[in-house]
Amino acid sequence: MISKIQIKRIVDSRLTDCGARRLVLLVGARQTGKTTSVRLNYPDLPYFNLDSLEYRLQLNDVASFDWGTTVGNAVLDEVQKLPQALEKVKFAYDEGTVDFSVLLGSAQILLLKRIRESLAGRVFIYELWPLTLSELAHGASDDAVPQPLLFQALGAPCLKTAFGGLPSVLIGEEQRRRIEAENHLLQWGGMPGLLHFDGDEDRRDWLRSYNLSYLERDLADLSRMNDLGPFRKFHTLAAARSTGMLSFSSLGNDAGVSAPTARKYLEYLTISYQAFFLPPFSRNITSTAVKTPKIYWSDVGLMRQLTGNSGPTDGGIFETHVISEIYKYVRTTGNATEMFFYRTRSGMEVDCLLKTHAGIVGLEIKNRERITATDAASLRALGAALGKEWRGGIVVCRGNTIIDMGENIWAMPSWRLLG
Repeated sequence: MISKIQIKRIVDSRLTDCGARRLVLLVGARQTGKTTSVRLNYPDLPYFNLDSLEYRLQLNDVASFDWGTTVGNAVLDEVQKLPQALEKVKFAYDEGTVDFSVLLGSAQILLLKRIRESLAGRVFIYELWPLTLSELAHGASDDAVPQPLLFQALGAPCLKTAFGGLPSVLIGEEQRRRIEAENHLLQWGGMPGLLHFDGDEDRRDWLRSYNLSYLERDLADLSRMNDLGPFRKFHTLAAARSTGMLSFSSLGNDAGVSAPTARKYLEYLTISYQAFFLPPFSRNITSTAVKTPKIYWSDVGLMRQLTGNSGPTDGGIFETHVISEIYKYVRTTGNATEMFFYRTRSGMEVDCLLKTHAGIVGLEIKNRERITATDAASLRALGAALGKEWRGGIVVCRGNTIIDMGENIWAMPSWRLLG
């Protein structure tokens, strides 16, 4: 059972010590642990939650000239609720009466637009996503969360260097913790609030309440819809399309809205951290490559609740899990890895391409334990087309064993690759 403890987060190692002169902005979806992480890292800073009307009224009355002496270095949570506070923080920072402040918020389009206008060049921006497998398996240890094996491999000269010396099977406590963590993520997702519940029904109620709260709070921040009905239907349909090719017209038709409205609704989902897009590989290695992006949900638990899928892990859930794990790690760490997928009109597809300065690694994702040579066929074909840029391929699967499939292609259990 996943322990009810305070999980160490990857972003903790990036949050700056209070001794540095700078402004820090931490953004992400609601309930991902932004407040908890900041208050643990900066316990001595005064904390103001601007969800409170009283705080908003009081801070609104503080003049810019007095901000440094009245508020000073502080944590301002839900800062999008009082946008004029950004101008006051900027003034105090430029005047030298404030040296360090932390700003938290959930609605990134509002925050980042105002940050660009008010605090450009002064603020360090970080993102916090739902829990990753590496965080959940690591638990509350004081040590920094270790880098997943996948990202260790991306930094190695080649995949053989990274994987060749590893034991084919990992046994003991380390295996148990990683598999337990992945099973939790595949069934419930990575929202930290779920760790406080033992019962399945309590977890389902929490996820149901979260999705309702998202519609009532984040969507209210982002739009001025009087009727949430069309968006509510669109929200569910978009979650059901995770891993699929994005079509504004098709999704709009099914939801009963126009293509422009579908485009606007999808923008709301991405800027509130509910979903993200995986672009097609853009270099024209073949003229038959598709140009349409794919959509993925950022949290499997929220996706399952929206779609009513509480059964065994299927291929769509497993692919969403793997892609979102990689995406969350890249965005949380500020890693320079670029993510794509590759698909031709004839149907040849590689689920994920990871591009670094050293070249490209391809991933095929299979929701089964038994892997055959044909599972790597697309990886081999793409590797031949890319030539010197190709650094190898990984068939991400279930099971326990690392398998060298030849030609620098490896079958790798997901819990081991991402943990």
